[in-house]
Amino acid sequence: MESPEVRRRTMQAVKSKDTAPEMAVRRLAHRMGYRFRLHRKDLPGKPDLVFPRLHKVLFVHGCFWHGHDCARGARVPVQNRAYWTNKIARNQHRDKTAQASLRALGWNVLVIWECETRNEDALRKRIDVFLFNADETP
Repeated sequence: MESPEVRRRTMQAVKSKDTAPEMAVRRLAHRMGYRFRLHRKDLPGKPDLVFPRLHKVLFVHGCFWHGHDCARGARVPVQNRAYWTNKIARNQHRDKTAQASLRALGWNVLVIWECETRNEDALRKRIDVFLFNADETP
């Protein structure tokens, strides 16, 4: 069990921008020839990648923090279980609200999960299908 000081330092080190999965997606999209803007504050949810000309946005979600149904996302910490369950539920609700708002504004939305960034070929195909096709969302 960690001391409160160690836990505090660990949590302070968690980033919300420029995470490893986000950077992997950004590098891949750039290599594919797509150009984008980052974290536009004028859009709901501040999407990680914004493709203004295509009117498409991309979110890169951490499996744990956004409650994905993979093995990593299904984990719930043993300590302070109620807090983490509520926090992840609030994150999921915030995500759904932001995505609905973006769609209402005419944006197409794609969510890429942290676990999906490990297979570059599948990720490349998913991004290409999303960005290349006119109004389709995979």
